[in-house]
Parts: sequence; C-alpha cells; structure tokens
Amino acid sequence: MKITKNTVVKFEYTLKDKDGNVIDSSAGREALQYLQGAGNIIPGLEKEMEGLGVGDKKHVEVAPEEGYGVSDPNLVIEVPRSSIEFPGTIELGMRFHAQDANGNVHAFSVVGVTDEKIKLDGNHPLADKTLFFDVEVKSVREATEAEIAMKHPETSGCSCGGDCDCGGGCDCH
Repeated sequence: MKITKNTVVKFEYTLKDKDGNVIDSSAGREALQYLQGAGNIIPGLEKEMEGLGVGDKKHVEVAPEEGYGVSDPNLVIEVPRSSIEFPGTIELGMRFHAQDANGNVHAFSVVGVTDEKIKLDGNHPLADKTLFFDVEVKSVREATEAEIAMKHPETSGCSCGGDCDCGGGCDCH
C-alpha cells in the first residue's frame, strides 16, 4: 500500500540542519505515526511522503516556507519582567507558554533579558531553517472513519501541538 490521503503512516526519521547536526530523531523511540493529509506533520514533509510505501527510504529537504515558516518580526515582543510569573532566573533560550485573551496558548522563547524587560520570540525555534529529513516508512494502512473525523490516528497523539479539532480526545490536550 502507498501513502495517500487518509492513510495512517508510521515512519522513522532523522532531522538535521544544513550543517548535518542532528536536531531530532526517532532513533531509540517508537516510529512517528500520523494521518496523511490531516496536517499532522509539516507540509513539506507530508508532501514528500505521498506515494511512498513500506520499506521506502527518502532524503527530504524542506524549505522554511513548507516547514516551520519564515520568522515574523511581529511575533517578537517585549514585556515587563513582572508580567512573567517564574520563581527562578529567566535566561536566554528558555521557553514559556502564555494564554491570550481568547484562551489560545502560544509558545515563546526568551531572546533578551534586562532587569526590567524580557524580550520574547513567538516564532517557532526552527523558523527560517531549511530542514533535512532522512525517513523510512515502517507501515501504511487505511485510516478508520473515527481517525479521519479526529484528524489523527487513534493510537497516538495528534502531533499537532494542541491545535487540533478532535475535542480533546488525543494526547495533545
């Protein structure tokens, strides 16, 4: 069976940057599982997985526009130090989550610290980066109607970072 829309795919991967440094890998863990066509993985990788079958291996290069996006300067903000409730020292590179007025949760990286202000970047840490994946397809099967409705496989979290429409039936909530 080939990977097409509404198939559940398990694959192993290694993600590297342009210099060959490993950013992430499924090595030593269970293979990543997702629903093809549901936006569970970044668009550039999902597009390149289309048509592959069990045992297929592929090297995939994903441009920022089809990965984690291009940095948006409007997502870099400065807030008063007092607005962040954190008991310890706030350091560069730390990650915080904040809720907006609509109840949406956003992740921020600390990119600047003074005694009075904290500079936060709401862009994904891999924004602006070309990503290099080595993938191997481990299994492909037809999705169930429930999986298609939930937009992710039943046996795993949706891997969406909490932005899914499944109503809380997955591991991301």
